[in-house]
Amino acid sequence: MNTIQKPKIPKELPVLSFTKALQDEQIKDVIIENEIISGKLHSLRAEKVIFRNMVFTDVSFRHMECTDVLFEKCDLSNADFSGSIIHRTVFQHSKLLGLNLADSAMRNVRFEDCLANYSSFSYSNMKHVRFDTCALLESEWNDAALEHTELNACDLNGANFIGTSLFNMDISTCTFDHLHVSLDKLKGCRISPAQAVTFAEALGAIVT
Repeated sequence: MNTIQKPKIPKELPVLSFTKALQDEQIKDVIIENEIISGKLHSLRAEKVIFRNMVFTDVSFRHMECTDVLFEKCDLSNADFSGSIIHRTVFQHSKLLGLNLADSAMRNVRFEDCLANYSSFSYSNMKHVRFDTCALLESEWNDAALEHTELNACDLNGANFIGTSLFNMDISTCTFDHLHVSLDKLKGCRISPAQAVTFAEALGAIVT
């Protein structure tokens, strides 16, 4: 297991509304909770922030910068965070259906017990990123760079990894009936015996 740096968030922070906390497109050293946020706000910078029980609806936060941030029990379904820079951030017990993180750079990021079906990580660059017990059905990972990225006990059924190298990836604890991969990118990927049968059948082999 890779060592992933935790968010460096002070133990005591003031609780403010999103509008009061927002200063010059920056939110810092604050807890924001139990609100509904909507609209477009590109290049938002969030540092040492806890978002708790938040609903992000019709949100476009493209090119957002997150450093030392916790999203706890949030609903970010269909939010557009594409092109973002995310560092020492945790998404925990959150609903991320259709979340767009394409073309993003992620370092020391954890996704824990999240519902992230149909989410997009295509063209993203990940290093020291871990997904624990997340639902990632039909998620998109096209042409992503995954270095020290872990998928632990996740549902990957129908996920699309076309063009993405799975070298040194361990998906042996994940579940899927089918997976879209580039065969020339599978070298060094760790899989379980049952998954080996799935891949063999996808290649046209008859497993007896």
